Amino acid sequence: MMNLYSGTTCPFSQRCRIVLYEKGMDFQIIDVDMYNKPEDIAVMNPYNRLPVLVERDLILYEANIINEYIDERFPHPQLMPADPVMRARARLFLFQFEVELFAHIEALENGNQKQQDRARQHVADQLTQMAPVFTKQKYMLGDEFSMLDVAISPLLWRLDYYGVTLPKAAAPLMKYAERLFSRPAFIEALTPSEKVMRK
Repeated sequence: MMNLYSGTTCPFSQRCRIVLYEKGMDFQIIDVDMYNKPEDIAVMNPYNRLPVLVERDLILYEANIINEYIDERFPHPQLMPADPVMRARARLFLFQFEVELFAHIEALENGNQKQQDRARQHVADQLTQMAPVFTKQKYMLGDEFSMLDVAISPLLWRLDYYGVTLPKAAAPLMKYAERLFSRPAFIEALTPSEKVMRK
């Protein structure tokens, strides 16, 4: 049985919850208050961050690493591409999401006004650049839902909450976001605290 220690408002934990629900397997989610973490989190993860996955003797942290492990261990439905070239490309995209988008979450959540404004602008620009892709395809990698869609969806869900407004040019991206939000696994994976982030 897998246990996921998951922050109730943590976008990285949300990624792992989505993958677990997409796989529909046997797991337990242990909700952790982000502002009052139990001491054993720091014991399991030297960086004292969430999410943390525990399965028997295995302890994993970092959302992308956890998700790839779950994907390899429970291959249906497969969320990383089967082909090594496509899989490498997908990993590169995941890395870019971290650097270009998710690196700004700290500033959006805890920064001063200036840092928040800068982060909002940067995230809005990056997302707007991506938007044209979705005039031609349903998901990040084409017609198949993949780990890339999982990875970006927590940020898209929080745009209002973070005060990020997108221009009209980003309309295809917002349609894509609605597709992600209507997936049963996405809905099941939401915590009560996350549900209220979006009006």
